[in-house]
Amino acid sequence: MTTPDTLDAVAAAFAAHPRTCFLPPEVRDQAGYDGPLPIGHGQTNSQPRTVANMLRLLDVAPGMRVLDVGSGSGWSTALLAHLVGATGEVRGVELVPELARWGAANLAATQQPWASIVAATPGVLGLPAHGPFDRILVSAEPDTLPQTLVDQLKDGGAMVIPVAGEMLRVVRRGDKTEITRHGGYRFVPLK
Repeated sequence: MTTPDTLDAVAAAFAAHPRTCFLPPEVRDQAGYDGPLPIGHGQTNSQPRTVANMLRLLDVAPGMRVLDVGSGSGWSTALLAHLVGATGEVRGVELVPELARWGAANLAATQQPWASIVAATPGVLGLPAHGPFDRILVSAEPDTLPQTLVDQLKDGGAMVIPVAGEMLRVVRRGDKTEITRHGGYRFVPLK
């Protein structure tokens, strides 16, 4: 799952795309704080240590197709785009239209045209019409594992998602899923 190369790649992504660039002006001076910060509309920019842990669990490689659910300010989408490189593709989806626009603008400033953010279609989780994906990162918390997101994974694909307060890594193997548990976390609700 996590290799020394993954650790270096995640650190390089963080160095290339500082959190500061993805925060509202009124909280940019707190970018170094290792905790969630408000980005408006009741949403947050996640704790950096949590984001790094999730990316390491996700084990993204160059050339992969990745879905970023709950892309918010665009930071996680930019980090994922760095990890997949120009041969990959990242699609971010955000429920709050204003955040989707702001996140897309933040992402555009990173000059990674293989990544995009769109507003979610109400009542639809993820981007089923654009799957399947090699990896899915979910930065909001459902009460139960959403099968509709599992269905958007390629066979052998992996998803990292907080479910009912616990971080899960879900790997799709045909009609079955392998789930490993990776500690307690708190996130905004997945709607």
